[in-house]
Amino acid sequence: QVQLVESGGGLVQAGDSLRLSCTASGGSLSADNVGWFRQAPGKEREFVTAITYNGATTVYADSVKGRFTISKSNRKQTVYLQMNSLKPEDTAVYYCAAGASINSMASAPYWGQGTQVTVSS
Repeated sequence: QVQLVESGGGLVQAGDSLRLSCTASGGSLSADNVGWFRQAPGKEREFVTAITYNGATTVYADSVKGRFTISKSNRKQTVYLQMNSLKPEDTAVYYCAAGASINSMASAPYWGQGTQVTVSS
């Protein structure tokens, strides 16, 4: 069983930046597509972004295009989510997921516990 772990969340002000990290215990993410999701209080989980295992393809939700960037480091066995120009609407628990097709990432078999991102106005 693979355990994903997110880190990098915190409390920031609107306009600030954060970089989230996702790592896999007992293995690497080099052979897996990886995605990021988020869930705000009282809201459904929503797709944020995803990247193919080789980094050739990335997809983004319209709400984060131009502000968020997903990337992979195979050497560090880590997937990153760079979040710039943060807005209060970005406040949520952010989860990484791995092991599914990029067009069906919500069905991924591996998920992390989540990291809290809070953006104050």
